[in-house]
Amino acid sequence: MSMLCRVMRVPRSTFYAWRSRKPSARAQEDARLKPLIRRIFLESRKCYGSPRIHRELRHHDVSIGRKRVARLMREQGLRSVSRRKYRCTTDSNHDYKPAPNTLNRRFNVSEPNRAWVGDITYLWTTRGWLYLAVLIDLASRRVVGWAMATHMRQELTQACLQMAVHQRRPEAGWLHHTDQGSQYAAGDYRKMVENWGGQISMSNKGDCWDNAVAESFFASLKKELVYQTTFTTQDEASLAVLDYIRWYNARRLHSAIGFESPNRYEEKMARAALGQAA
Repeated sequence: MSMLCRVMRVPRSTFYAWRSRKPSARAQEDARLKPLIRRIFLESRKCYGSPRIHRELRHHDVSIGRKRVARLMREQGLRSVSRRKYRCTTDSNHDYKPAPNTLNRRFNVSEPNRAWVGDITYLWTTRGWLYLAVLIDLASRRVVGWAMATHMRQELTQACLQMAVHQRRPEAGWLHHTDQGSQYAAGDYRKMVENWGGQISMSNKGDCWDNAVAESFFASLKKELVYQTTFTTQDEASLAVLDYIRWYNARRLHSAIGFESPNRYEEKMARAALGQAA
């Protein structure tokens, strides 16, 4: 040690004083925050970057800057998984007459059960494809209906619609928006929507931006689950997707609703409505 001090031209007393010095208050706080940040990152399925972890820390009443969160993540090698390009699934090449685009990209809705968007995607397993249909409430971004099958015939979307309607019981006049896929444009499906008081809206042909909320959900699903997993069977994939949707609704922070989870956002909306009624 004496030789090292001589080489570095540092007095031995300075070296020993440095070695015995306690970590600064900020360094101690960093050491306390790192395990919490790591836990939030892992609970997010390794999908949260610094903005969402920063918001989650605020929910834990932790006051910290976003740049500091980013630094503590870098120091631990925590990096969110990357997103791949989304590919459209439904087939718009059919003879059914499409409905008008009534939604027209008005994705900000103030009340639950006034407008839902839906779409279909697919997941590969070693035993073949699994298809997933969802319906999402635009007010809260909550997944209100879903169905999975080894095909993407009309029965898939019908099962998804039945689940959503039976769980949510929307009042007449609610809007049902999808792309122009045959599963949604077919007469039997449209009658189901109309019989439950829904108004049908469809994207312009080939324009994925018209159904951006549904496609954004699928992009998150693929990024945060599918691309990190190899599924052996459709049943295995179904259970994983079901677990993801439950986590997404209950826990995942969504930027479009102020970095709240869909469930928590709906609870806040309900409390606000009660306050206005009183």
